[in-house]
Amino acid sequence: MSDEALQPPMLTPPEPVAPVAASDAIGKVPVPADERATLDDHATRFARDLTSLAPESEEYAKRVKALEALGNAEITRSASVANRMLDRPTRAMATLGEGAPVAKTLLDLRGTVERLDPSHQGDLFSPKKLLGVLPFGNKLRDYFRGYESSQSHLNAIIESLRRGKDELLRDNAAIEQEKVTMWALMGELEKHGYLARAIGDAVEREIETIQLNNPERARALQEEVLFAARQKQQDIATQLAVNVQGYMALDLIKRNNAELVKGVDRATTTTVAALKTAITVAQAVANQKLVLDQIDAMKSTTSNLILSTSQILRQNATRIQEGATSATIDVDKLKEAFANVRATIDGMADYRIKALSSMEQTVNTLGDEVGKAKAYLETRRELAG
Repeated sequence: MSDEALQPPMLTPPEPVAPVAASDAIGKVPVPADERATLDDHATRFARDLTSLAPESEEYAKRVKALEALGNAEITRSASVANRMLDRPTRAMATLGEGAPVAKTLLDLRGTVERLDPSHQGDLFSPKKLLGVLPFGNKLRDYFRGYESSQSHLNAIIESLRRGKDELLRDNAAIEQEKVTMWALMGELEKHGYLARAIGDAVEREIETIQLNNPERARALQEEVLFAARQKQQDIATQLAVNVQGYMALDLIKRNNAELVKGVDRATTTTVAALKTAITVAQAVANQKLVLDQIDAMKSTTSNLILSTSQILRQNATRIQEGATSATIDVDKLKEAFANVRATIDGMADYRIKALSSMEQTVNTLGDEVGKAKAYLETRRELAG
């Protein structure tokens, strides 16, 4: 397994939020055309009414104060929301820092995966040696024991990452709600900002109309009403810039969190699966090596059996061929036996011939003796008679 397969997932953070100028913030939440027409009409009537009122009158002062208070409630509310939103980047940086739980857990997972990576263990099939000389233990068996002992730690890391993922998802849900609230407030501020600008423009037109006939009146309107309108327009634009930047910052945090969630998903699925695949392959290869070693041993034994059998067959076949091509009885001995038989027959023939003479002499002798015996017996009978 390659080192790349065990590297932690690479996350691509969004670009940082650029500062938003007050002038650029205007119009981020467009005011509908029908509402713009209503606001323009309201601004025109407001400017005309102010122009007709005496500067020292209570109604005039009331109208100026109303202009000065335009959008203050929304500015206060949006400032509170903006403060909450802008506080999130600080907490987000703590969440994404090196010592943060999710980041620390990801580093811990990376260290564990690299430690358990079979490709970092050297040759697992080579014999383990004590002091580099004496055979001692089994590297592959020791590796799998190490994996088994690290399994509970690996499971704890994965569980911690899942808890971190749940926290990120909860943060994103809260951020989305803050964005909805901020968007609504930005819409109200856009309307107030549009109205302040429209009032200022209408007051300017009124000032131009009365400038020649009543310059003091025009100056008072310029200092009190037009200044208040332009200042309110600037205040609202500034607050809108803060809100827009806060809104964009929230979106940045949300995207960062989404990337982290993807990273956690990859870490708990792809990376861990890759590690388990590598371990499974190592175990399978170990089993294959064991089987191959046994097969090699069987092949060696079988080859030796075949060789020894062939040698026996060769030796026996040679003896069989020798036995088949040679006489059953030794010819020389057979000749000697026949010579002995002939000698025996000849000896027996000679014996018979020699025995005839001896037997003839014996018969003759016996005949003489029998004749003598008969004569003796007759003599005795005569004497007795």
